[in-house]
Amino acid sequence: MSTTGWVLLCAFSTLLGFFLPRPRREHPDRSGGPTDEATFLALHIVAMAAPSLRAGLTRESARKAVRHLRALLGTSAIAVTDTGGLLAWDGAAGCHRDHVPEHARTVLASARPRVVAGDDLTCDTPGCDIRGGVVVPLTVDGRVVGALAAYDTVVSAALARTVIEVARWVSGQLELAEVDSSRRRTMEAEMRVLRAQMSPHFVYNALTTIASFVRTDPDRARELLVEFADFNRYALRRVRDFATLAEELHCVDRYLLLERARFGDRLHVTLRVAPEVLSLSVPFLCLQPLVENAVKHGVAAAGRRGEVRVVVSDAGPEAHISVEDDGLGMPPERTRMLLDGGSPRGDSCGGEEGGIGLAGVDVRFRQIYGEDYGLVVESAPNAGTTVRLRIPKLPRR
Repeated sequence: MSTTGWVLLCAFSTLLGFFLPRPRREHPDRSGGPTDEATFLALHIVAMAAPSLRAGLTRESARKAVRHLRALLGTSAIAVTDTGGLLAWDGAAGCHRDHVPEHARTVLASARPRVVAGDDLTCDTPGCDIRGGVVVPLTVDGRVVGALAAYDTVVSAALARTVIEVARWVSGQLELAEVDSSRRRTMEAEMRVLRAQMSPHFVYNALTTIASFVRTDPDRARELLVEFADFNRYALRRVRDFATLAEELHCVDRYLLLERARFGDRLHVTLRVAPEVLSLSVPFLCLQPLVENAVKHGVAAAGRRGEVRVVVSDAGPEAHISVEDDGLGMPPERTRMLLDGGSPRGDSCGGEEGGIGLAGVDVRFRQIYGEDYGLVVESAPNAGTTVRLRIPKLPRR
């Protein structure tokens, strides 16, 4: 288990310990009592607060989470700050909210909890019974990013420990938000790399092919230009994590139409798809790179007529996809190099840009579905290449 996981587990276990009464030994078999109700209440409140915090520490997320955090702590008031000032306040005696930035300043600088009382909590509001508070830093990856402040009529050691544990749990949620954000940035960067790999040679070849028809067959040139625009509209649109299998296959069909115009009778394509899996959600732009490699291996590199076969089958809890060519093939060590991201020039796997997108698709599938769902590449010299992948129908991990 990761360090973050251990911190969250320990913090949450300790937190529940403050809220749950000790089990009564004289009734070991009872059910549905106060302990069960307290457990449900604590878990329910935590579940209500978590989605907002997983969006990161912002004014909006703090505003949504703060009332749930106050219910969890049961204090008179609670506040959440970032390093710039107060983000959200919930509770009575609003005059104390003006003191929050000052209370948090020391905590942000020292990265240590602070108990405030006495002169630090002067208030002239009639009926205000707040006499103390606990301010605890919120951290992400060792950096102090804000503070959680809880105010009540009495500040006890138990309250201080409870606020500290709640702050640790909040920090854990903020760390997970940072991980989610980092993952999105990584996937967007990988997508940009994939598009950059695809763009130079394919765009050049497609436009050259279209240009060759301009004088001899203008209608054909116009048709291909529309297909080229349709392909790029899909492939270069705003980054998305997932698309339907039907959308991915439509993109592959546009790509193959342009390549058939380029290679003519040299390229033969067989496509077999089980209709039951067309609505399946798949990683965006995961099939076209595999088909492009097959075209390069089966036709461009071989310099002869070649066949590319794409088979999508329904396998119960999974969909199985294979992309096969009958081209030059490659030895096992070259297969491993391509999956590791290598791109040898002028080798038997296809001209100047071997392994376009294979490593990227492999990494994305392992990140999304787990290590068991990476690409499987079967190839041998002069025996063609087959790339297989599996897509689970169950919810993604």
